[in-house]
Amino acid sequence: MSTAPVIVAQDAPPDGVWRRALRHKGFVVGAIVLLVFIVLGFGAPWLAPHDPYAQSLMRRLRPPAWAPNGSWTYPLGTDSFGRDYLSRLMHGARLALIVAFSAALLAGAIGTILGVVAGYMRGRVDRAISLLISTRLALPSLLVALAVLQVAGSGILVVVLVLGLTLWDRFAVVLRTAVLQIGRLDYVLAARASGASHARIMARELAPNILGHFLVVFSYEAGQAVLAATALSFLGLGIQPPEPTWGLMMAEGRNWLMVNPWLIAIAGFALMLLVLAMNLVGDALRDVLTPGERL
Repeated sequence: MSTAPVIVAQDAPPDGVWRRALRHKGFVVGAIVLLVFIVLGFGAPWLAPHDPYAQSLMRRLRPPAWAPNGSWTYPLGTDSFGRDYLSRLMHGARLALIVAFSAALLAGAIGTILGVVAGYMRGRVDRAISLLISTRLALPSLLVALAVLQVAGSGILVVVLVLGLTLWDRFAVVLRTAVLQIGRLDYVLAARASGASHARIMARELAPNILGHFLVVFSYEAGQAVLAATALSFLGLGIQPPEPTWGLMMAEGRNWLMVNPWLIAIAGFALMLLVLAMNLVGDALRDVLTPGERL
């Protein structure tokens, strides 16, 4: 099993955490970019300038506004079916965020339960869960997802379930290590000595002190889920057309790469920005919530 990072639980007042976060340039930049994607994505039904599904061969492959013969009627141009690229990009952002957060939450729930139980119970339970984690780490996530989607079919729900069931291992490894360390602290030992139940100790003593570690891993896994979902859509096994996913937009644009490279470049740049924003937020949370430690 891969080695887990060593993390020491550190308490900090909520106001102190927010002050440190707002002084962290990476957090501010990442949060602003992520907020822009959230607003544009979930506000796409009202903010998008055109219907993302409306096709017209009369306006196909129009260039972006800054290119020769471009028009601000279609700021990012149109695709090979004449659909407005900006509108599809905004709706694609919403799908990417839904998949990312849903898959990360599912993976987080599975990994957190396994990690906390393994770190707290130890002994045979820890060894059994560690074996399960090692088995999961031995399986390449993307290949497993491809195989399952090939058999089970596609769709946003299937993609979320597949990604959630293949991305939980990092949560389990990190939180198991954190609980192993926190479990030796005086207040946990005192709770045990006072006769508190295992469920009460895990909920009242352990959960608040691993929340920061959970958020750090969540931000990273959300970015991984976006990349995986985009790759699956690009390969034709993710969310199916006519839904405007970024992977599908890049797959449709590869046939026009030499004459209209923006069909791939713009969606690829949006994907890079979204994943970068999530990683910046996660990196900043690591520095803010666990000062002096590195994940």
